[in-house]
Amino acid sequence: MLCKYVRHNKMSSGDKGVQGLQYLNYFSYSLKFLLLNVSLFYLKQDKRAFTTQIFPALVFSNEGGFYMSGNREYKSDVFSMLMQDKERALQLYNAMNGSSYDNPEDVEMVIHDGGISLSVRNDASFIVDARLSIYEHQSTVCPNMPVRSLIYFSVILSDMLSDKKKGTKSGKNIYGRRLVKIPTPHFVVFYNGEEEQPEVQELKLSDAFEKPTDEPNLELKCKVYNINDGKNKAIMESCGWLNDYMTFVNKVREYHADGAFDDLAIDIEKAIDYCIDNDILKEFLKTYRSEVTKSMQLNYEFDRQLELERADAIEEGMEIGIEKGANKMLFTLVTKGKLDIDTAAEEAGVSVSEFEKLMREAGYKVPETV
Repeated sequence: MLCKYVRHNKMSSGDKGVQGLQYLNYFSYSLKFLLLNVSLFYLKQDKRAFTTQIFPALVFSNEGGFYMSGNREYKSDVFSMLMQDKERALQLYNAMNGSSYDNPEDVEMVIHDGGISLSVRNDASFIVDARLSIYEHQSTVCPNMPVRSLIYFSVILSDMLSDKKKGTKSGKNIYGRRLVKIPTPHFVVFYNGEEEQPEVQELKLSDAFEKPTDEPNLELKCKVYNINDGKNKAIMESCGWLNDYMTFVNKVREYHADGAFDDLAIDIEKAIDYCIDNDILKEFLKTYRSEVTKSMQLNYEFDRQLELERADAIEEGMEIGIEKGANKMLFTLVTKGKLDIDTAAEEAGVSVSEFEKLMREAGYKVPETV
């Protein structure tokens, strides 16, 4: 929570009015910050929201970003930090498209500013030659990437059409007679998790439709590239920094293979030292060492939390399944007259009235008592 120290000097009514508006603004931004994080953390389980739970020193700026003390923007993922550099973005774009652009100024970085767009900001978006690349990095398997990509694209497109960056009020008229041109989107996910996955796979938005159709009116295709060792060699060889990034990730995994979580920061630091000594992302790691360490800690903690939740869900599901199976057997025995309802309720550990209620909810007929 942000606090502001106020000196209680005598003020004119005008000054009090100004201060009142300031308080209202502070409250508004604080409430906005809280709502965004609650919605993200509990509905989306997004890493950026998780970041704010672990590091409460992060604050929400009027410009729409998370900042650490010292006003340095803090990225929640090392991949997204690397992709902020136009030269790296262009190198990866060339590797993905077989192109040979050589001027980093040809890259127009797409930055989502303010409002709800903050809650759906993806790792990297940029335009090269009227083609919009929306790149996402994942260390966990997520079949919902087409849905998420659709949301990312909608937010980006909304910003583009409103011309927020140019400071204009009119924007582009999508209700007019002239066709409004938009960049051609391209959706890519780079996967480097430890679960075994195909080298390349294509996910479709239509796969998520509750009622499948052979001719969907809306479709979005998202390519997922596995960038672990031995996968997609052509891309990794064409994009040196991406290969270096995976070397760093693998070193963290190597040093922290059997380590306790308390040793994670030390193991990350060792991986950073190794990479710097071997000229792997050397300047980047020297410049952003602290941010990289914090980011990797967050990613590990987030992934570990997901694993714990999955394990709890599986265990809970098994318990519920066993309980339902046992109850179903008791319901059947009671219905067939092979077990009296009092004994069945005792076996289930509930009262007779509760057992009868469970039978009705499960679609079984409760026998009439004599």
